[in-house]
Amino acid sequence: MSKLSRRTFLTVPAGLAVTTGLIRAAAPASAAPRSPAGGTEVAVLGGGVAGLSAAHELAERGFQVTVYERRALGGKARSMPVPGTGQGGRQDLPGEHGFRFFPGFYLNLPDTLRRIPFPGNANGVFDNLVAADTELITRTGGRADLPLPVRLDPPAVLDPDTLVKLVRGLLETALHLPAPEAAFFANRVLVYLTSCDARRLGQWEQTSWWDFVQAERMSEDYQRLLAIGLTRNLTAMRAETASTHTVGRILEAFLFTALGRDDYGAVDRLLNGPTNEVWIDPWVRHLTDLGVRLRVGWTVTGLDYSAGRIAAATATDEHGGQQRINADWFVCAVPIERAVPLWNADLLAADPALARARELRTEWMVGLQFYLRQPTPVTRGHAVHVDSPWALTSIGQAQFWPRHDFARDFGDGSVRDCLSVIISNWTAPGVLFGKPALECTPEEIRGEVWAQLKAALEDTGEPVLPDDALHSWFLDPGVTGLGGPDPHNDDPLLVHPVGTWTRRPAAVTAIPNLFLAADYVRTDVDLATMEGANEAARAAVNGILDAAGSTAPRCQVRTLYQAPEFAPLRAEDEVNYRLGLPNVFDPVPA
Repeated sequence: MSKLSRRTFLTVPAGLAVTTGLIRAAAPASAAPRSPAGGTEVAVLGGGVAGLSAAHELAERGFQVTVYERRALGGKARSMPVPGTGQGGRQDLPGEHGFRFFPGFYLNLPDTLRRIPFPGNANGVFDNLVAADTELITRTGGRADLPLPVRLDPPAVLDPDTLVKLVRGLLETALHLPAPEAAFFANRVLVYLTSCDARRLGQWEQTSWWDFVQAERMSEDYQRLLAIGLTRNLTAMRAETASTHTVGRILEAFLFTALGRDDYGAVDRLLNGPTNEVWIDPWVRHLTDLGVRLRVGWTVTGLDYSAGRIAAATATDEHGGQQRINADWFVCAVPIERAVPLWNADLLAADPALARARELRTEWMVGLQFYLRQPTPVTRGHAVHVDSPWALTSIGQAQFWPRHDFARDFGDGSVRDCLSVIISNWTAPGVLFGKPALECTPEEIRGEVWAQLKAALEDTGEPVLPDDALHSWFLDPGVTGLGGPDPHNDDPLLVHPVGTWTRRPAAVTAIPNLFLAADYVRTDVDLATMEGANEAARAAVNGILDAAGSTAPRCQVRTLYQAPEFAPLRAEDEVNYRLGLPNVFDPVPA
């Protein structure tokens, strides 16, 4: 465990509270745009979820918005056709960077979905979300697969003793963990839930999840299920380096979702069709109706800083021409690996927070789709293959797409399902070729993932994935150079090793007309997700409204639920933390 002295405890700034700069605004956006003061032209640099969210909020408030996107609107969230696969009037097979996942604790993004019209839906695109019934953890070697409940019976009273019993019972029954290990992990959950904001950011942000849950001294199943598997599949991170603050915060959110707290929705929600069809394309149409100008094929190449402001952005347009982008306000909504090259020495000198953000890291988390000649009734929800070396998660999509008959609508008429898989570990050796995914060719990756899925799903002898059921496959086209000396991923994922929080910038920068909207921005959800991107966009728009002197209502920014029953314990923990004392429930020496 990371060592923190009494002096370190006492010198953690109170301003590092989780909710710093994050508000619950009372009023949602007005349906009628209101003209802002102080300049109305906004250039949104990047057309992913963050960029489109910012454009949406700004356009509703009367700003003149232009979005500049280098490749395709929707970014990592978009779906894409597999070229040349549609026959007989059918659509091309649906491909994607990775399956969409909308946990119930997503609150900001669903609000945006409700404001995107969709024919026949009273609540717009939001009504295209459907709930999964089950979650499944698969094991190899003939061990029983573990179904997880998506809803827990809420206790009459939620106190520390009840919480520990609830979590312990879940781990013993659902995951078959030994009672002492289940009890210990339940206690660690209690410690995190009763930790004050200052401890979460001052102590747990500096402690790896592996150390926090004491994985080193536990059984292999404990390590695999609660340390390695949890962090790899949630954050694409190694448990040995993942921030306890980040992992604990998401685990807390899932727990309260399962307990039906706040106005959280179902634990696991996904779209009822291909992402572009049921979300991105309707969104683009709505933004166009709001007057947003969309420039696709434009690659932003620089920011011109002059007289203490962004004077212009430079870009290469879809024809290769050099363009100068003029605006009153600039929203940088490109991912971190593309934002950093835009921040020249003048910008870094003007805002040191941008310099710290250059230290942020990314890892690979990439999707692969298998198109099958038969349905794959593995489970009606996501399957987490915790024993797979490449940390695979999967879902059979056809069962959630009632608007489509796969064979009738896609491909050549013989495909009946799409098994969508995400590969979260690209550096571990595989079971088929003994190489990490980074060293494999696309065909080797296809074979390796298929073999790892079969090891997880067919270890009891049932032919869940017969080889003759495989029709074809599709790997995210953003991954190039596989099998060669320089593999490249166009869409890496921001990860959260210990100490990441202080390196992440706020949405409002020290440059008065530059704002940041992307999943690397400091947000309450504290995880690189669509929700984090949407939340960052709302914070950036509120910053513009303040700077412009606009009277338009501010964007509502919803924060994660905190159990009121634990508020006195969190207050007590704040006192203990300031005194250099451990959490009252923490038996592990700090």
